[in-house]
Amino acid sequence: MAEKVLKLGVDREEGFLYFIDKDGDVAKVAMARGGKKGGKAKKVAKAGIKKAKGYLYFLDKKGDVSRAKMVNAK
Repeated sequence: MAEKVLKLGVDREEGFLYFIDKDGDVAKVAMARGGKKGGKAKKVAKAGIKKAKGYLYFLDKKGDVSRAKMVNAK
């Protein structure tokens, strides 16, 4: 079960992969399709999330930052 960390309300565009980068901000990159390479990552929103060990951070369907406990975390 995921828990919401921060409400941002980021609007998603079709064809892009959204993720939390190493600085804790939301970034997007074009998805690779049919031999076409992706691209460079671009910051979308400043979040400043401090990642805790053993959790997976992601952008949920509502455009907010959420986290879920990793099963294989030690």
